[in-house]
Amino acid sequence: MTILVTGATGNVGRNVVRQLVEKGRDVRALTRRTRAGVFPQGVQVHEGDLTRPETLTDALEGVEALFLFPVAATAAEVVGRAKKAGVRRIVVLSSGAVTTGFDADFHLPVEQAVEASGLEWTHVRPGEFAMNKLALWGPPIRAERVVRDPAPDAAWFPVHEHDIADVAALALTEEGHTGQAYTLNGPELLTHRRQVELIAEAMGEEIDFQVVTPQEAREIYLAQGGFAAENADFLLGFEDYGGNESDPSEAEAFDPSCLGPMPTAEAVTGRPARTFAQWARDHAGEFH
Repeated sequence: MTILVTGATGNVGRNVVRQLVEKGRDVRALTRRTRAGVFPQGVQVHEGDLTRPETLTDALEGVEALFLFPVAATAAEVVGRAKKAGVRRIVVLSSGAVTTGFDADFHLPVEQAVEASGLEWTHVRPGEFAMNKLALWGPPIRAERVVRDPAPDAAWFPVHEHDIADVAALALTEEGHTGQAYTLNGPELLTHRRQVELIAEAMGEEIDFQVVTPQEAREIYLAQGGFAAENADFLLGFEDYGGNESDPSEAEAFDPSCLGPMPTAEAVTGRPARTFAQWARDHAGEFH
């Protein structure tokens, strides 16, 4: 079976590629810019862009299974081209926000396009990525050993990117996952302050936690650029999931502890989900 991984240099995609190679599968990686040494030996690298479906023609030839990074605007055309090329199974990198009903514009249309195709499908719906904290907190931790955050007691269940990749790789290569939508979270409810403590423990150093206002945090994120700047308004409550303007001071407090245990990768893999402490140890070097 030849498997094409789109979004192959992303936090999840690159781990899906690695796992498929370890399983001895014939793997192709789609990337917008080919660079030497990015993927394991034996991976066929194809240059292409999901926003331009016509660039996928060569990459899709002879492919039987597809790991699909979500691009809503072109999803229907990409799926149509995949079906025409002979793809029979698609695993979608979706979002837990679809499960909760908050995502109607970004990931849901991709899921719908895949389901409408009549192909075998599985949706992988991760919640909050633990990797987001590397993007948000990495720069100030590296520069000053400090985190400035407006919500020290805000809490969720951050999920390790390896758990997401585990589930995706199984859905791509094994039977029994067709028609399933797997919502994935981490195994522990952790406040922002506790997450910083676990990163500090993994680094073996002290990290100062400074509470700032949402407005101050917004300025910090915008100055950082990258993921922090692109998502500042949503992460800090200045806009909702649909991109509509909102006021962080008017947001209703929500206690996630009332939710009880959240679904994790263990239900699919049979192995305990990775903890945030393990994630912090895995990435400690990137915070130095």
